[in-house]
Amino acid sequence: MAAHVPANFRRVITAAAGGNVIEWYDFYIFGSLAAILSVKFFEKSNPVAALLSTIALFTAGFLVRPLGAFLFGWLGDRVGRKYTFIMTLVGMALGTGAIGLIPTFESIGLAAAFILFGLRMIQGLCLGGSYGGAITYVAEHVSDERRGYYTGWLQTSPTLGIVLSLIVIIATRTYVGEAAFNAWAWRIPFLFSFLLVFVTLYMRISFEESPVYAEIKAKGQTSRNPWREAFLSSNFKFVVIATIVVLGEGVVWYSSQFWALYFLQTVAKLDTLTTAYIVGAGLIIGTPTLIFFGWLSDIIGRKPVILGGFLLAAVTYYPLYTWLGSVTHPGNINYPIAILIVAILVAYVGMVYGPIGAFLAEFFPAKIRYTAVSMPYMIGNGWGGGLVPFITTAAYTATGSVAYALIYPIAVPAICFVLSLFLMPETRKMKIWEPEAATA
Repeated sequence: MAAHVPANFRRVITAAAGGNVIEWYDFYIFGSLAAILSVKFFEKSNPVAALLSTIALFTAGFLVRPLGAFLFGWLGDRVGRKYTFIMTLVGMALGTGAIGLIPTFESIGLAAAFILFGLRMIQGLCLGGSYGGAITYVAEHVSDERRGYYTGWLQTSPTLGIVLSLIVIIATRTYVGEAAFNAWAWRIPFLFSFLLVFVTLYMRISFEESPVYAEIKAKGQTSRNPWREAFLSSNFKFVVIATIVVLGEGVVWYSSQFWALYFLQTVAKLDTLTTAYIVGAGLIIGTPTLIFFGWLSDIIGRKPVILGGFLLAAVTYYPLYTWLGSVTHPGNINYPIAILIVAILVAYVGMVYGPIGAFLAEFFPAKIRYTAVSMPYMIGNGWGGGLVPFITTAAYTATGSVAYALIYPIAVPAICFVLSLFLMPETRKMKIWEPEAATA
């Protein structure tokens, strides 16, 4: 296959990243409003149990993601990248918007929690199939030499999705006031998803099929059974290796970004608005590191950049979070230092996450790429990373100790660093435009 990069690849990257921002907005708006949702959809007599129940629901959305990867990965390799991509987007946005319409526990009792659970499962299934598709679609549009840089732009989308969710929350809360927001206006950020789905459909509806996939389909080289070829063949060991790498990446991602949000709310006891300002500013400052480290991985390789992020996170999480706690006492907050610490944490995300899309796309052949990329990503990121908010918050609630809460976020990257040192190959020179060379 000739290494002919389509002329419209920058528009593809922009539209794919923009759509992903909205999908991750949908997913994280739930986590950002966990404290409010806990009193709206669960019995109020035990607020700690209600909050943990909400975080458990948030976590359940991660745990179901590999099933979405399994279903939509097969569809993406059999039917095509484009339509699978659009299908997951619509399901995601409708599932999120519907949360804004559910009656509360006070109105319909326990049924409210069950409906919330069902919509959370729809979110998780659709996101499980979406992100592997985004990585695959973008990777199959860009040149082999700059894949880390361009997929690094795509990797900013989850972070920007969190930023968008915080902006919408801040704007709504500021406009209507604290009392009205807690009473009814918390629904607005969810309902906003109905508007966003039209924006992203407009962005993606004009997409053409990935040129790599279009060519293998024209030649009759698509997989008849992507599941069997990915998981019941010699490729399975590569799926396992990829899962180990993504497990470390996922835990660093959520420990650096999402537990910073929970930490400021549950440990430092800051209000939602203050937390949103600190985390939002830190995310905006740190997000360009995803592009930078994606670019750097094109020059020195995927492996040293990703493993460097694992090592730094494992060694410095405890001092950084201790420092963050010391500068965020309610009524005495050192905003510049708090924002700087969050930005440093996000830079670790840049190291592990910026190059991961390029690594995964290069690691597997085109005919099973959607399936083989989606499953490790969603197991490692969805299970390993998705458990971070629940494990860390539960550990802190039980012990009152930040050190105990950070055992999981420190241990997993440390273990993945050691395993990846020996198991992870360097994929930087893989040529995905040449199918015979793009085998794991």
